[in-house]
Amino acid sequence: MAAPEAWRARSCWFCEVAAATTMEATSREAAPAKSSASGPSAPPALFELCGRAVSAHMGVLESGVWALPGPILQSILPLLNIYYLERIEETALKKGLSTQAIWRRLWDELMKTRPSSLESVTCWRAKFMEAFFSHVLRGTIDVSSDKRLCDQRFSPLLHSSRHVRQLTICNMLQGATELVAEPNRRVLETLASSLHTLKFRHLLFSDVAAQQSLRQLLHQLIHHGAVSQVSLYSWPVPESALFILILTMSAGFWQPGPGSLPCRLCGEASRGRAPSRDEGSLLLGSRRPRRDAAERCAAALMATRRKSEVKQMPRAVSTTRVTRRSTQESLTIGGTDSKLYLPATSYEASGTKQPSSSAPAAASSSTSSKRAPASSASQPKPLKRFKRAAGKKGPRTRQGSGAESEDLYDFVFIVAGEKEDGEEMEIGEVACGALDGSDPSCLGLPALEASQRFRSISTLELFTVPLSTEAALTLCHLLSSWVSLENLTLSYNGLGSNIFRLLDSLRALSGQAGCRLRALHLSDLFSPLPILELTRAIVRALPLLRVLSIRVDHPSQRDNPAVPENAGSPGHIIGDEEIPENCLEQLEMGFPRGAQPAPLLCSVLKASGSLQQLSLDSATFASPQDFGLVLQALKEYNLSLKRLSFHDMNLADCQSEVLFLLKNLTLQEITFSFCRLFEKRPTQFLPEMVAAMKGNSTLKGLRLPGNRLGNAGLLALADVFSEDSSSSLCQLDISSNCIKPDGLLEFAKRLERWGRGAFGHLRLFQNWLDQDAVTAREAIRRLRATCHVVSDSWDSTQAFADYVSTM
Repeated sequence: MAAPEAWRARSCWFCEVAAATTMEATSREAAPAKSSASGPSAPPALFELCGRAVSAHMGVLESGVWALPGPILQSILPLLNIYYLERIEETALKKGLSTQAIWRRLWDELMKTRPSSLESVTCWRAKFMEAFFSHVLRGTIDVSSDKRLCDQRFSPLLHSSRHVRQLTICNMLQGATELVAEPNRRVLETLASSLHTLKFRHLLFSDVAAQQSLRQLLHQLIHHGAVSQVSLYSWPVPESALFILILTMSAGFWQPGPGSLPCRLCGEASRGRAPSRDEGSLLLGSRRPRRDAAERCAAALMATRRKSEVKQMPRAVSTTRVTRRSTQESLTIGGTDSKLYLPATSYEASGTKQPSSSAPAAASSSTSSKRAPASSASQPKPLKRFKRAAGKKGPRTRQGSGAESEDLYDFVFIVAGEKEDGEEMEIGEVACGALDGSDPSCLGLPALEASQRFRSISTLELFTVPLSTEAALTLCHLLSSWVSLENLTLSYNGLGSNIFRLLDSLRALSGQAGCRLRALHLSDLFSPLPILELTRAIVRALPLLRVLSIRVDHPSQRDNPAVPENAGSPGHIIGDEEIPENCLEQLEMGFPRGAQPAPLLCSVLKASGSLQQLSLDSATFASPQDFGLVLQALKEYNLSLKRLSFHDMNLADCQSEVLFLLKNLTLQEITFSFCRLFEKRPTQFLPEMVAAMKGNSTLKGLRLPGNRLGNAGLLALADVFSEDSSSSLCQLDISSNCIKPDGLLEFAKRLERWGRGAFGHLRLFQNWLDQDAVTAREAIRRLRATCHVVSDSWDSTQAFADYVSTM
C-alpha cells in the first residue's frame, strides 16, 4: 500500500501548492475576459490553472514536479517552457512519457517551417533546440516575444548549445564574434564537445575583426573540439583571405592573429604577428624557406619574362634585378614597382657569397627605372597582388628601414597577369610548372611543417565555390599532406586546368603514411580531360580509394585543353600503361554528351575487382556492341558487383545486352531509370525480359522508373511473381510509367491469385492514378495485403506527351 499512499500524497501536494496561486491566476484570466470585445469566454479548468501556476513557479517547485505521478506530469508537460521541458526529459522517459509531440507542436508554432520530405526526424527536441540556438545566435528570433522561450533563469544559447550537432555561419560571419566573446565562454566550450559539422553558406566580404573572431572560433571548434566536417556552399566570389583562413584552419594549422590573446587551451603565448592580411594572405608556416627554392623561383620567373619579351614587339628591355636585404629578397620584374617578396636566408649567415651577377643587374635596373617611359604600350604590365581582405583600403606604403624589416613577415600571393596574343599567363602557373610542384614556397605558399599543427577535420566539402589559381594552389598544397582527410567533395568549383595540380596533390597524399582518404566526389561543368581519362588518373593516383563519384556536364575541349605548359599534360598524367589494381567499391559516373570509348571504361572496371556498386548516368556508346563490351567486362572482372544503375541512357537498341545482363550477372539490384527500355519491340522484348527474371534467383530489387511501361507492360511484369518463378524479387519501382488505375487493380488481383506473400516495397510515384480515384484506392488496398505501397497524389495532366507516346 506504500506506492498508492505516496501517489496520493504527491497529488495532494500538487493541489496544495497550486491553491496558493489559483486565485491570482483566476483573476488574471477573468480580467481580460470581461473587457474583451467579443464577450465573455469560458474560464479555464481548475486543473489547467493549477498546472499554469506550477509551471510559472518551476524555479521553486521543480524537484517536486519531477516526483509527481505520470498522469499528472503528462498534463503539466505542455505548460512548461522549453527550458524546463528540456530538463524534465529524462524523468519523463523514466515514467513512460514522451515529449516528442510537444516539441513537434513547438516547432510548427514557433519555427513555422516544414522539414524537408527527405529528412527523417528522429528527435524533435534536438531538432528544435538546434534551430533555436541558430536563430538566437543570428538574432532572427526574439525570445521575449513568447513566454515559452523566455526565462530569466536560463541562458538561451547555453541551454541549447549541447544539442547543436551542426552549425551554419552565413553572410558576414554573423555569430562568430558573439561566440568568442568572454560572456559566452561556456557556450563555446559546450559547442566544442557537441558540434560535429560546420557549414558556411552565402558568405560575403567581412572585415578584419570578424575574420579574427572566426579564427579563434575555428581554433576552438576544430583544433580543440569535435568538429569533423566543414562544408562551404554557394560562394560566387570567394574572399581570398577568408577562404584560405578556413582551409588552413580546417587542415589543422594554427597561428594566432595580430593582437590576439594567448589560447587558454594551448597554453602557449602567441609570438610575432600573423601574415599580413593587407595582401589577403593567411598562409601559415615557416618564414624562412630554403634558399634554393627562392633561387629556382627567381630563375623561373626571369626565364618566363625573357620568353614573353621575345614573343612581343621590340621594346626597351628592362633588366630583372634581385636586390639583397638583411631580412628579405625582393624580386622586381620588368622594372615595375610591383614586387614578389620572398623570405630568404641571408647569404652572410649561411657563409655563401652572393652571386656577383646581382650587382650589375641591380645597377642596370636602377638606371632603367629612373627613365621616363617611352609609351604605356612598351611597359610591361605590373604584377597583380592577391586580393586584400575587406576593410583594408588604400595603398600599402613602406617608409624607412623599420618598414623594410617587417617584410620578413609578409607572405604575399602574387599573380602575374600579362596579355600575350589574347591569352593570359599567370605567374603561379609558370612557377609551379617550372618547379613541377615540388616546392610551393616559391609561390608564397609556406612550408607548413614549421607551423603549429593541431587536430584537423576528416570531411571537406566545397559546393559552388569557384577556385581561382591561388585558391586551387592553396588547396592542393594542403591536400598533399592532409592525412586525416577521409572524404573530399569538390562540386562545381571551376577547376579547369588546375585539375592537374589536384591530381598531383592527391598522388602525393596517397604516398603519405597514414593516408585515410577513402571517398572522393568530383563534379564540374567542364574538364580539360575527358571524363574516362580523368577517372583513370584518379584511380591510379589513389589506389586505396573506396568511393569515387565523378561528373562532368559538358564535353572537354580536347583540341585546346588549356593545360599549363609545365603543369603536366594528358599524356603525362594519364599514360597508356595499365591501371594497377585498386580498392574501389563504389563508382558513380555522370557523362557529358557524346559517345564514350568503351575500352577506357573497361580498363577501369578490370582494375576494380572489389567493385560492389556501379552507376552510369547519361552514358552514350558508339554502338550496342560497345555497351556489350562493358557488360562483358562486368561479368569477367567484377564478380563482387551487387548494384548496377543506368540513368538517362538510350537502351532501346540494347535489348539483347539487357537480357545478357539479367541472365549472366549475379546482381542484387538493377536500376534502369529513364532508359527508354520498352520503346521498341515491347511485345517481343517484355516476355523475354520476364523469362530472364524468372530464372534469376539473386535479383532482389528492380527499379524501372520512366520507361513507359504502361498497363500492358505492368501486367506482363506480374508474371515474374507467378508460381513457376524462382525469382526472389522483393522491391519493385514502377514510378513514372503511365500506369492507370484499372491496370494497377488487375496487377493486384494477379498477385492475389498466385498467392505470393508480402514481397517488400512497391513504388508508384507519378502515375495516372488520379484518373479514377475509387479504382486506385481499391487497387492500393489490395496491394497493401502483399507489400508496402508508396504512392503520391500527382496531377497526370502534366504527362500528356507520355500518354500520346503510349497510345
